[in-house]
Amino acid sequence: MLSRFKGRSEQQKILGELRNGLVDIVIGTHRLLQKDVVFKDLGLLIIDEEHRFGVRHKERIKQLRAEVDVLTLTATPIPRTLHMSLIGIRDLSTIDTPPQDRRAIETRICSFDDIIIREAILKEKARGGQVFFVHNNVKTIYRMAEHIQEMLPQVSVAVAHGQLRERELEKVMLDFVRRRIDVLVCTTIIESGLDIPAANTIFINRADKFGLAQIYQLRGRVGRSSEQAYAYLLIPGEHLVTRQAQRRLLALMDFTELGSGFKIALNDLQIRGAGSILGAAQSGHIAAVGYEMYVHLMEKTIADLKGDTTREAVEPEIRLNLAAHLPATYISESGQRLTLYKRLATASNESELADLEEELRDRFGPLPPEASHLLILLNLKLLLRRLWIRRLDVLDGEFVLTFSEEPEIDLDKLTHLVASHSERLQFTPDHRLYFRGSSQDIVGAITELKKLLHNLE
Repeated sequence: MLSRFKGRSEQQKILGELRNGLVDIVIGTHRLLQKDVVFKDLGLLIIDEEHRFGVRHKERIKQLRAEVDVLTLTATPIPRTLHMSLIGIRDLSTIDTPPQDRRAIETRICSFDDIIIREAILKEKARGGQVFFVHNNVKTIYRMAEHIQEMLPQVSVAVAHGQLRERELEKVMLDFVRRRIDVLVCTTIIESGLDIPAANTIFINRADKFGLAQIYQLRGRVGRSSEQAYAYLLIPGEHLVTRQAQRRLLALMDFTELGSGFKIALNDLQIRGAGSILGAAQSGHIAAVGYEMYVHLMEKTIADLKGDTTREAVEPEIRLNLAAHLPATYISESGQRLTLYKRLATASNESELADLEEELRDRFGPLPPEASHLLILLNLKLLLRRLWIRRLDVLDGEFVLTFSEEPEIDLDKLTHLVASHSERLQFTPDHRLYFRGSSQDIVGAITELKKLLHNLE
């Protein structure tokens, strides 16, 4: 084991053994990333609590890992890391099953109130438990500890923060593990790596100042046994909390069940953005092109680099003189209309569109003609996409379908279809199919066209 808690001579001995290949496995803190650490033949790097590492640390890891297998572990991946996994740069696997007998942590958001704090600490002490009080300001941490001690003279209070000397910090933490301390007033030094089953209540002071993943990690320091655990997120008052902080705290209240770190991280990704894959930013830039477009561009580039020659599907262009939209008289709220447009546009098959149609009828009533036309055209678009038809126009009452240059359809089927419906269909050398329907109504003609095109699938 290598960390700052080892003496200088002991550290030098371990470094020498690493250099000469006498050590098989070394477990350490950020100390392992310093330049004096040299490996004889590094084969596997396991990074636990990946969110604790900044970009510079990761650059150092990259220097170590030219031909090294890397396994990254975290309950709450950084937006950039999660994004890289979602678009295929990294492999991803999730563990959803919590340890046996674990209970979800009961989380409460409240103002800083001496009565609430006093009662919660006494309740925890009465059942033989311990308390974390996170106050992330070293300048005022001792004042906070004194305030808690004055409020509760019968409990033992101690302070832990990263600026303490190694031996002093070690003594405080060992005293807490041995249950000599009831309340540990500390900074975010406890954020990860601690497993103290007796500690089942945590206060996080000024929770609005913490990141989403950070609060989730801090909350995870309690509830590590079969006892019911409690987390109190202390804020100065709703009117003093920024809108961004409110979104973070509400997301945390939404995801209280065990193993919800992945969902929290997805929420964090949507709130803060994915950062830059090749730059130093680990979050941000979400508004520049929109997340879905960015993911699409990255997936395409990664596929090209891997040599995957999958053809990109055509996006059919339909030009028909037909009113097709969701009228404001049908759905008055513009935000709802935009959301539904997006869901309709991203439907990948006919059954999804059918479900959406049912939902529209259920929520807003019978479809007006314009909404009905929109669903007809979206259904038609799905069919055209599968047949590699890139454009559909109407000229003098006749449908004109333009195929892509190398359509992935059975040409024999197309030839047979045209021959058997020669009075209505005509195929030209420039990859165009002409169709004249028997119905004078354009919707009826579209239905006829779809029936014929289904024969090509």
